[in-house]
Amino acid sequence: MSSLDELSAAEIAVGVREGAFSAEEVARAALDAIDQREGEVAAFLQVSNELALNVARATDAARLRGEELGPLAGVPCGFKDNMQLLGTRTTCASRMLENYESNFTATCVGRMLAAGVTPVGKTNMDEFAFGSSTESSAFHRSNNPWDTTRVPGGSSGGSAAAVAAGEATLCLGSDTGGSIRQPASFCGVVGMKPSYGVVSRCGVVAFGSSLDQVGPFGRSVGDVALAMDALVSGGADPFDASSQACEAGFLSALEAPVEGRRVGVVPQLMEMEGLSDEVKDGIRLAERVLEDQGAQLVEVELPHIASAIAAYYVIAPCEAFSNLARFDGVRYGYQEPGCATLDEQTARSRAHGFGEEAKRRQLLGAYLLSSGSYDKYYYPAQQVRTLITQDYLRAWGSCDVILMPCVPRCAFKFGEMSDPTQMYASDMFTISNNIAGNCGISVPLGLGPDSCMPLSAQLQGPAFKDQSLLSFARALERGLDLGRGLGAGAPVAPGFAKRGGEL
Repeated sequence: MSSLDELSAAEIAVGVREGAFSAEEVARAALDAIDQREGEVAAFLQVSNELALNVARATDAARLRGEELGPLAGVPCGFKDNMQLLGTRTTCASRMLENYESNFTATCVGRMLAAGVTPVGKTNMDEFAFGSSTESSAFHRSNNPWDTTRVPGGSSGGSAAAVAAGEATLCLGSDTGGSIRQPASFCGVVGMKPSYGVVSRCGVVAFGSSLDQVGPFGRSVGDVALAMDALVSGGADPFDASSQACEAGFLSALEAPVEGRRVGVVPQLMEMEGLSDEVKDGIRLAERVLEDQGAQLVEVELPHIASAIAAYYVIAPCEAFSNLARFDGVRYGYQEPGCATLDEQTARSRAHGFGEEAKRRQLLGAYLLSSGSYDKYYYPAQQVRTLITQDYLRAWGSCDVILMPCVPRCAFKFGEMSDPTQMYASDMFTISNNIAGNCGISVPLGLGPDSCMPLSAQLQGPAFKDQSLLSFARALERGLDLGRGLGAGAPVAPGFAKRGGEL
């Protein structure tokens, strides 16, 4: 078979179904790639060699019996380590859950398995998804495959790095305020946050229950579309009250023309403090490409978007405080030995089981929900959320999607963001999407001429218009013609520098 880096998810699945190569061969190629590259990239917390080979052999046996294989048959896939998968640990990159064995499989993971993927492991993340760099992982950091002195982003940094490094063809991540799109941008891959409710969260450890959404990473928009078809198969999940029934057909709708359709641009966002010149140039390039594809650019306003970070860092810590209260050292999580009383055991277990960022966010949530602070902070934050949602609804009257930056700059170096508030600003262009429940996607543009690191554009679409969003992402990808990503050679767009060398 060809190198795993050179094959798309669709090509792998077709090859396995037609017998051009076996699922076990693909699995071994993926596991070999992980073995060769993990020393530098460190994308995984757990590599599931035995599970991967067993699933691959079962796929091959089903083909030999003449059974119809799934649309993702044999495709190597990694899962963020906040997703339950039988036969693996689910640690959320925290000492609190270091030894927790998954006792069931999350719905999103199960649907990917039903589509035929081979599970190659659980990917690294910021602890309990609190972070933008994977530096808060309790076990180790993950590195950006383009430059291992730089962060891969977060909190789904391990998933983005694994796809960029060719260790997996697909990965799943979760996005609460940008945790799929930001690392996808930093690592030069495609990352999609579906609309709130499109993908079931049953079996995914919660951070912010009104904000969280599961989505895929891939090296192309087509691969992401295939994953989305798998994730929505089976309809609404009765075990997730927010789950909605959504039609499949993402792949079949991918090449829908964008000619005559409207792309919103927000001038105020291009003037926001901290936005680098090369990101601005990248967005202008994306505008030209979409116009060349026949789309019409229209100016829209999002007058309250600058308040999104302030609202998010009230709402999200409050929900995190509520969700993580269950980890008390009694039924769930790390249990401190030698404690004389239940109160002492709970206090010490939480103090030693959680990392600094996890404790910071829970303490902030406890304060914001306390008497006197709730009315002062939490209620106004929810009012701002309503205003931001209304801004988007007005904008959708003028456009089909909105084009904006995904991140203010390319991937930063480890240790560069010492102030937590600086780190929080990494999500300044993604958070509003979660607040409003819309869909969003990060599409690679190539390498910046200054940083020689991946840059991207973000497209956002109305809630439950995910298929339409992907057709715009495909149009942008088609116009750029970047190739498939790091494994297929460094992507490069007109006017952007190409970094020499390969992984």
